[in-house]
Amino acid sequence: MNSSCKEKEGYETIAPLQQLELQFKNDLWNAALALDSLNASGNINDKRNFYLKARMFFKKAEPVLAFIDADNYTFLNQPNLLKVEEEDFTDVKIKEPNGFQVIEELLYEDKVDLETLNRQVVSASTKFKFLHKNLTLQFLKEHHILWIIRDALNRVALTGITGFDSPVLSNSLEESKTVYTSLKEILSIYESQFQNKDLHHNWMNEIESSLAFLSKKDFNTFDRYTFIKQHTHKAMGIWNQTVTDWNVTFPFKQPINYEVTNLFEKNTFNINHFTDQKENPLAEEKVQLGKMLFEDKTLSHNKTISCASCHKQELYFTDGLTKSPGTTRNSPTLFYAALQKGFFHDKRTGSLEGQIVDVVNNPNEFHLSLNDLEKRVLENEDYVATFKKVYAKEIDNHLIRNAIASYIMSLSPFQSKFDLNMQSKENTLTKKEINGFNLFMGKAKCATCHFAPLFNGLVPVAFKESELELIGVPKTKDTLMAVMDDDLGRYTVYKTDQRKFFFKTPTIRNIEKTAPYMHNGVYTTLEEIVDFYNKGGGVGLGMTLENQTLPFDKLNLTDQEKDDLVLFMKTLTDKL
Repeated sequence: MNSSCKEKEGYETIAPLQQLELQFKNDLWNAALALDSLNASGNINDKRNFYLKARMFFKKAEPVLAFIDADNYTFLNQPNLLKVEEEDFTDVKIKEPNGFQVIEELLYEDKVDLETLNRQVVSASTKFKFLHKNLTLQFLKEHHILWIIRDALNRVALTGITGFDSPVLSNSLEESKTVYTSLKEILSIYESQFQNKDLHHNWMNEIESSLAFLSKKDFNTFDRYTFIKQHTHKAMGIWNQTVTDWNVTFPFKQPINYEVTNLFEKNTFNINHFTDQKENPLAEEKVQLGKMLFEDKTLSHNKTISCASCHKQELYFTDGLTKSPGTTRNSPTLFYAALQKGFFHDKRTGSLEGQIVDVVNNPNEFHLSLNDLEKRVLENEDYVATFKKVYAKEIDNHLIRNAIASYIMSLSPFQSKFDLNMQSKENTLTKKEINGFNLFMGKAKCATCHFAPLFNGLVPVAFKESELELIGVPKTKDTLMAVMDDDLGRYTVYKTDQRKFFFKTPTIRNIEKTAPYMHNGVYTTLEEIVDFYNKGGGVGLGMTLENQTLPFDKLNLTDQEKDDLVLFMKTLTDKL
């Protein structure tokens, strides 16, 4: 027997977890070596080739690294934007960006800043060497392996194929292929875990089929709709069968429910991930009680307004006005509002209950104390009886907020034309509507901020953070002499200069029915919205915005592509 056969035989006798760790650490080390070679090379083309090599090893390691060390994964893969961490008024941290996306942008500048590039590459290489030395996978159990696989599948579908982390090269399809190759290796290592060998065979066939599909087109023409529907969802089904085959029990729930095989269903998300409520927040009696409170004008100071005054059901829970009465901003829809981490345009509260407190206390809205709110509810005998029935407790202001929040949590139907097609309950999407989705997820770069399936700023796959963005919303529609709107957005919360004009990324679900648009209601049609983004946001309109997070470059969309984008957005309208 030759030495290579002996090595292979020896490798195969190692326990699966040890095999996985050897492979993982090898990828980390090779990424570091490629980065070192990048800095050692004096030729720009060689530097770029070594970058691609390092990036490939990073993507091979990504499924495991993102799961076991999310902070360092994010450090290596963060966008080339200032990172602002606002914990409280005394603890605001401003961090310069690091990692691959920064290196990619530096490497492909017309004039490369070699000093800055060198510093960034050394930082990334050092991080890889640190991880290679210190990380261990020995704590991983079978359920962790399954989590790693599912996260990787969803990451490819929701961010990988969108160009989210390949801002210049849009090398997303090749990188997604690398991730799928990594999954194939993981499943090969764990082949002995399968009781049903046909199931392992099904995995291999589906991964090969996915790899072939990812090889079909370039970034701009790739059919993301078909990939997600026919490959991501099929893999989720095989994953569920694997859970049964491996006889795995999960110790706790994740943001996406385990049993789902579709990212666009009402039951996709675990609502308890988004609330502190312990019991079922969507219990029918609780939701109906919340609806009564939501529509009750007697709970405001002058008994003239309710929550429904600014969030009218017939207007898809908006009010149709540029700015809501008593406020300085446009009223956002409450559809899918529960599925995010942060509320109001400036993300000043962290929960639905906190949002309700703000509205109740606001002198321009309900203008009541929480104690006064509680007294108003106690004065109503029907409420007293209903609360006792629903909660088996006496009324207090916490339970009042709890019930209203439950009603808002119920407003995530996933019953739009697009959802029903993704669920294969309809086959009604036109070629233009599908092209619009593919543009949204690709060339138009919409999905790098409005992440599917919620199409808001909640970042997959951890779903722990709702992003704030500076896109440069103007005061008026004037595109020749554009002037920045004077609402400072997030800055008003912590007074952090680097957060001036930042606003939370809202959902575009039901956008057809929720005009006018933006925090100030400046735009009234979807065509105007698409044109704004196509021009490059505020900077594209000629404004100076150092911290704009929206890419400055024009998207160069054709008239037909603009039309298709609008047609797609209209497919996200739910039936009331």
